[in-house]
Amino acid sequence: MNLVLLQLVLTVFYLTSADPTVDMATNSLDASVENSAFRTLVLRRPHTGALYKAILPANLSGMEVSVIRLRSRTLWREGTNFSGFTIPPRTLPVPHVRRLAIVYQNLGNWSTQYYSVSGYSLITPVVGFKVYDASDIHSNSIIKLGLSTSGNPISIQFNAPVNPSVKTSTAKCAAFYANGTVHFSAMGSAYTCYARDQGRFSIIIPPETKKGKRGNCWVIGLVLGIVGMALMCYVGFVLLRMSRSKKVQVMERQADEGELFKTIWVGGSKMPSATVTRTQPVLENGGLT
Repeated sequence: MNLVLLQLVLTVFYLTSADPTVDMATNSLDASVENSAFRTLVLRRPHTGALYKAILPANLSGMEVSVIRLRSRTLWREGTNFSGFTIPPRTLPVPHVRRLAIVYQNLGNWSTQYYSVSGYSLITPVVGFKVYDASDIHSNSIIKLGLSTSGNPISIQFNAPVNPSVKTSTAKCAAFYANGTVHFSAMGSAYTCYARDQGRFSIIIPPETKKGKRGNCWVIGLVLGIVGMALMCYVGFVLLRMSRSKKVQVMERQADEGELFKTIWVGGSKMPSATVTRTQPVLENGGLT
């Protein structure tokens, strides 16, 4: 029962995550790239180990495709390093063939048309490579090959993003494989990713989270609140001083408008004199003296 349930869950996950339209588009892209690369080999009569830029149809304008033809023993002995990809020595095609063709691709501004990762944004173009049997480049059939790297990784060197504000602290490497799966891995130094097999690759980052935006708003609100409180305290202090000053002015004016004292001359000086009111003495029996 548990096994049946597990199969059902996996089937539902596959159906909800697979996108037939995207698969058809990438398959059509692969076919166009393969045909263009082998047509270039036929026209150029290539030298082994030389890299040639493929002639692409007009509908693929903006992409870059190049192809190199190698002997399997050369790949085993020396590896290869072209177009930002470094395939290490002791690598063999699977199944084994005498000559192989490696087709390098840079999708350029077409990257987001063919590939996307939910919850992430591409910050570099999608680049990749695929391996084919090139023993007979005039054959009507194009045979895809696998690679065995004896455990050593293939490195992919990307150019730095054009946008300097991109935060690479959360960047990841994304590998898009032929079966439709996407594999994530940590990015190496200087925009370098590593892979174990052929495919297409890019560097991705998660978008700015709402939590980060709320945090920024909270900081701005806190600063504005502190400034507002300081301004209110300053205004209150100014009003208090104005109120006290006004009270002092009122008291001074009342003092100036109070009762005027008479003046008398004492010697050669004029001095104020208050009116003398004598209180008449009263006897205990109520009579006057």
